[in-house]
Amino acid sequence: MCRHVAYLGPQVVLRTFLFEVPHGLVEQAAAPTLQTTTPTNPDGWGVAWYAAGRARPHRYRTAVPVWDDTRFLPDHGGKMTGALVAAVRSASPGSRIDVRNNAPFVHDELVFSLNGFVAGFRDGVGEALRSELRTDRTRELEGDSDSEVLLALTLDRLAHGDPLVSAVASVATSVHDRAGGRLNLLLTDGCQLVATALGNSLFVCSRPDATVVASEPLDALPGWNAVPEGSIVEATAGHHDVRPL
Repeated sequence: MCRHVAYLGPQVVLRTFLFEVPHGLVEQAAAPTLQTTTPTNPDGWGVAWYAAGRARPHRYRTAVPVWDDTRFLPDHGGKMTGALVAAVRSASPGSRIDVRNNAPFVHDELVFSLNGFVAGFRDGVGEALRSELRTDRTRELEGDSDSEVLLALTLDRLAHGDPLVSAVASVATSVHDRAGGRLNLLLTDGCQLVATALGNSLFVCSRPDATVVASEPLDALPGWNAVPEGSIVEATAGHHDVRPL
């Protein structure tokens, strides 16, 4: 049911961070250790990253399994970033294998990912959630995924003046209370990062000047802490706080 990872800190090489750490994204796609709903994540992957001096992120997405993708490394693997979100996908039942349904989702300077699903999304819940969106927000939806609708709901709350952490917490808890599911949401503007642990594993690691939030630890080094179920992480580079939703 997907794995995702986010990073804030000093400049790193995309290839090194995503593929060359001991339990990087490709390993979490093919052999996740803490994923209980599906054994692998074969339905595509993506990454969004912020280049130095650029407010809006670059994005790469494909419906090809990350372990079969031959385009990313030669085209983008050597690029540098100080902030990124990447995800591998195991599609929810009924959702199309379509690159438009793949995280990360980007809106202006924001990057969003969901590890999980909204229960009953294909059985009326999705339609009800879409009906609550602003009209212009509904027109912006490209795919048929619950992830994109959750982002749109978050954007509506941000437009009403909610801070990043409040908007994410409100969407996660209200949708979970209403429909259930597994709602590990992750949102960043490249400087601040917010993530929820609601039904799936989540870990956070802050080291000098850098913070990583990931579905599973990327290595066996000290510093990784499991985020308790029903919690939200608020992080900047080198610092994080965890509190109940």
